[in-house]
Amino acid sequence: MSGQRLLLRGTEIAGLPVVSVAEGEALADVKDVLYHPDEGRLLGFTLNKRGFLRGPMKAVLPIAGVSAIGRDAVMVADAGACEEQSRGTGPVAETSGGRNVIGNDVLTDTGQRIGKVTDIVVAAESGEVLGYQLEADLRFEGHAGRPMFMPIPDTLAVSGTALMVPASAEPFIRDDLSGFGSAVDEFRAQLSGNTP
Repeated sequence: MSGQRLLLRGTEIAGLPVVSVAEGEALADVKDVLYHPDEGRLLGFTLNKRGFLRGPMKAVLPIAGVSAIGRDAVMVADAGACEEQSRGTGPVAETSGGRNVIGNDVLTDTGQRIGKVTDIVVAAESGEVLGYQLEADLRFEGHAGRPMFMPIPDTLAVSGTALMVPASAEPFIRDDLSGFGSAVDEFRAQLSGNTP
């Protein structure tokens, strides 16, 4: 399976247990995925307590404290990664360009509305956000009732309610996550002028 990346939607990560590699214990559950749209990367996760005392934790798990993101769990080195701390401090808060992009319009640099963001697509091994799952605009008739996946460039123009992408991204839109990683690579190579 070389060349294949594990791609996950943000909604697939929310709710996963955070497991310590050292202790082999589930320490918390992922509550929210914190994303920096200008930089196209995850900042980290807010957490929920597990078990009888279930509920929001004050701890924020920065992406630097994550060992791996998998389909079934978010792995951390040890319990120290999930220690209680104030949400107003630490590496996540300091870089907090993070905001919710769900529901934002995606517009091309030629003024065409592609659709609305319904989720983000994350490369599990790096935490990089590679693209968005969209609810297609009506002009994308072939996508009616189905999600579509659009790659985003390394950097992205972001306003209060819209995300700007180059019109050249349209040919790389996919109907499912199968092959989406390759579409992202081809799109970014085209933008950088490194096309074969």
